[in-house]
Amino acid sequence: MSEERTPILVGCGDVTDMTTPIEKGRSPFDIAAEAGRLALADTGAKNFAASIDTVAMIRLFSDTSHRFATRLGTSSNPPKSVADRLGIKAARHIYSWNGGNMPQYLVNKFSEAIANGEMKAAMIVGGEALRTQHAVERTGLNISWTENPGGEPELIGDPRRGWNDHEDRHNMRAAIAMYPLFENAIRGDRKRGMAEHMKAIGKLFARFADVAAKNPLASRRDGYSAEEIATVNDSNRWIGFPYPKLMNSNAYIDQAAAVIITSVAEAKRQGIPRSKWVYLHGCADGHDHWYVSERIDFHSSPTIRRGSRLALDMAGLALKDIGTFDLYSCFPSAVEIGCQELGLAEDDPRGLSITGGLPYFGGPGNNYVTHSISHMVRAMRAKPGTYGLVTANGNYVTKHSFGIYSTIPTKGAWKREAPAKLQAELDALPKAPFTETPSGTATIETYTVMHGRNGPDYGIVVGRENSSGRRFIANPPPDPAVLMNLQEREGLGRTGAVVNKDGHNTFVLS
Repeated sequence: MSEERTPILVGCGDVTDMTTPIEKGRSPFDIAAEAGRLALADTGAKNFAASIDTVAMIRLFSDTSHRFATRLGTSSNPPKSVADRLGIKAARHIYSWNGGNMPQYLVNKFSEAIANGEMKAAMIVGGEALRTQHAVERTGLNISWTENPGGEPELIGDPRRGWNDHEDRHNMRAAIAMYPLFENAIRGDRKRGMAEHMKAIGKLFARFADVAAKNPLASRRDGYSAEEIATVNDSNRWIGFPYPKLMNSNAYIDQAAAVIITSVAEAKRQGIPRSKWVYLHGCADGHDHWYVSERIDFHSSPTIRRGSRLALDMAGLALKDIGTFDLYSCFPSAVEIGCQELGLAEDDPRGLSITGGLPYFGGPGNNYVTHSISHMVRAMRAKPGTYGLVTANGNYVTKHSFGIYSTIPTKGAWKREAPAKLQAELDALPKAPFTETPSGTATIETYTVMHGRNGPDYGIVVGRENSSGRRFIANPPPDPAVLMNLQEREGLGRTGAVVNKDGHNTFVLS
């Protein structure tokens, strides 16, 4: 492979729209196309749209989760709907499967395709209009987003859902319930009391809120203090203990981003200035054991640990060489596990985010990392000769992708290790012993209490049988007094009895 096939990012664009009246019914395809238009203009080329042979769109949340399903309709070919708005005559239209890892995953995959001479140029684009969608559906406006631009998109990614049937029967499926389970396990691993840990994670996320306050593209720019983030009140109510609202990803926003990737040869042909070129020096992709209940513990990620080092090794770098980071930050536990496995202090002076993170910058469904990458491209151009690391996370600390960026040219032929090699190593790691039919005395390993607007709704307990050490999932009785007892007293290590009946497990505290 010649240097001419070296993959580079040459264009980026972001849109955050919190003001367009909902009556205009602006669709996710409209806002994604706006981001794509900005990315094309950012290349500085007169007609780079003609070079693009692939348009890939990140899967909409309305096509991902029943919680975000829309009554407004959708496109039969979402990437083509965006391409048509931009006048791009692409040969391939790709629609990703779900996962916050997918933007970086596609950059990695397309870089390899460009290096192999299989692709000339690609636009990766995504967008959400959940602010508009939610308001239109609530007010009953007569607006339709139904489109049929023709053709069917090519699907890329892993189509499996992130939870199994047994987890589903115990309400262990939504991100707002899964990540609190990680958080309480982290607290136990760090041997902190509840008040001490709340203060710590409030302080951690205040650093993200401070970055968002300075970012004109952020959706929440209030610059919340650690105390405001960790204090529960009417405007910051409990979602899933120990997370109040300001510790949760902010999904109901209108936000889109796009990046453009091509070869050095095509960039030269189109006259794109070298000051626009950003190289992918290192990358990796992999997933932890697919179902959360299978994992050896709830406070680590072998994939982040091994995948990040693989990306650094590919780049010929160490963590100390990275000047800029954007860690995936849907909830505090994602950041804590990320820092732990990277070997990065949570108060590292280099910072952990360049956007402000999903709760404050915005969490546009599966598409947040497209914003990470777009911001990283601009950051690398602003600091030539430095390196930046993007981490991406899909499902429940499950699917991970990594990218290391710089304006410094890569050396020699661009080549990455086959992702299957890392995945084989990860798949061979041990799993926790598990039973779907536990019985007898047991001890809580981790837990959460999920809240509605009027108080606690249900709880989830992950525990171990005292006799066998096997893990199980159960729900405590749905009595508000029982649930608040579990939340207000230390739940980790508490004992009780677990009973299986008709495929469902109930845990009763001693």
